[in-house]
This record gives sequence, structure tokens and C-alpha cells, in this order.
Amino acid sequence: MFTNGNNGENAVKTKQEKEQEAAQQLKENLDLITHKIVVLSGKGGVGKSTVAANLAATLASQGARVGLLDVDIHGPSIPTLLHLEGKRLTGDGDEKLFPIEYNENLKVISIGFLLQNADDAVIWRGPLKFSAIRQFLKDVVWGELDYLIIDSPPGTGDEPLSVCQMIENADGAVIVTTPQDLALADVRKSISFCRSLKMPVIGVVENMSGFTCPHCGETVNIFSKGGGETMAAEMDVRFLGSIPIDTRISDNGDSGTPFSLGESGAVAPFRNIVDTIKTITDKNGGNKQ
Repeated sequence: MFTNGNNGENAVKTKQEKEQEAAQQLKENLDLITHKIVVLSGKGGVGKSTVAANLAATLASQGARVGLLDVDIHGPSIPTLLHLEGKRLTGDGDEKLFPIEYNENLKVISIGFLLQNADDAVIWRGPLKFSAIRQFLKDVVWGELDYLIIDSPPGTGDEPLSVCQMIENADGAVIVTTPQDLALADVRKSISFCRSLKMPVIGVVENMSGFTCPHCGETVNIFSKGGGETMAAEMDVRFLGSIPIDTRISDNGDSGTPFSLGESGAVAPFRNIVDTIKTITDKNGGNKQ
């Protein structure tokens, strides 16, 4: 009986040691990254992944070393937005994974790179999603980065919770909304979520904010306008700016070309948002684990 008890104790210790080793590997990997930004939204369909992809692409175009991590396990959009469909991850045979290189300054990871078919559904419960996200943070060879942008699925469920718990000292969250009340009600929950987890809120971006007719020049507020700014003031968080509706944003997304690197009317407002985010994170000086 004594021997069996001892074996059980050793087994427990071994499991604890593995967890400690994994935690140390996670810390060491994240310590190579200066700024970590989570992109959140309370409501789906507000353009969160578009904002995340273009934030990463813009920073990379300015010379920063950037990683883009897509943790939307059930609906990964980043491979399509960056025209990386069909790409597959490779490893070194020792549990390490190499990210897909969009260009020399931008590395990308998505569950979409692990699917045999783009139409395959990922039917996972919480523990599997937690393990996948930890592997993406711990075992991917990100190398030294200036920024890691994390595109999280809508809501306050397993994926954003896992990310916020694993990255203890992130710079904060960029929260994306559209102007109408239906989206704003859920975005308020995202802000409350961040506060509960002590995740700083960098600010709110209002997407799809007004449409200017390319023929007559008249501006039509299809989804209302200014709701994000009003909500940000009410919740006492920073308002980062508005992105207008522009058909070229949709066209660029479908073709896998970041709109922020093109010539649409949304480019200048978006680059102002990126500059504000850079100023805020630079002031923080970078938060490492």
C-alpha cells in the first residue's frame, strides 16, 4: 500500500512539473514580444478581424516586426483576409511550429492553417480550445516581435478568456463596434469583461461609420453614427476613431489585400487610429510577462 501511494505521489509531481515547464516555456516565448494587443468585440459582424488584420499589416508596413494570432477557433477569417488560404503549418519535429510569413515583417498563425479543408467545422469544447491557444502562444516560433496582435472571436467566452489569462501583462484590448445600439449593448459587456480580468482597454474603434456616395458625395449613416464615441465616453474609455463604410474595404477583404495599404477613403482615418494605438503602447513601454 505504501509503494502504491508513493507512485501516485510521483505521478502527481510529474504532472505538476510538466505544468510548471509549460508555464515557463510560455513565459519565455512571450518575453520575446514587446507589445501584446488583443482585438475584441461583443458582437459578431462588426469587422473585428478586418481591424486586426489591417492593424497588423499597417504596423508591419511601417517596419515593425509583427505577429498576428487568429484565435477564432470556429470561424477563422485571417487566412482569407490575407490571401493565405491553403497554407499549412510546419514544425521542427520537436513540438515547435513555424508561423506563416505574410511578408518579411508579418508572421501569422490561425487554426485555419491546420484544417484539411476550408469547409471543415471545428467542433471543440473549452479544454481543447484552451490547449490549442496555449500551444499557439507557447510552441510557435514567433521570435522577437515588436507587436503581437491577437484576433479573438466575438463575445466573452473560452477564447478571449484563455488569451487574457495566459497573457498576464498585455498592453490591452482594442474593442471594435459598429454605431447602432444592437452592437453597442454587447460591446459594453466586452469592456466589463476586460475590467473583470484587469485587462487594460486601449480604446474603442467605431467601424462602418457613415457611407459617402462615390457618385454624389452625400454621406448616409446606414448604421447610425457616433454611437461608439458616445458609449466610450459613458464607459470612461478612450475613443480611438471611426472607420467609414467603403466598398473597397469589402473588395480588399475578399481579395486578401489589406485596405489600409491601398487608397480607399478609409485609409487616413484608419492610419490615425493605428498612430494613436502606437502612441499609447509606446507610452506603456511594452509589457512583458
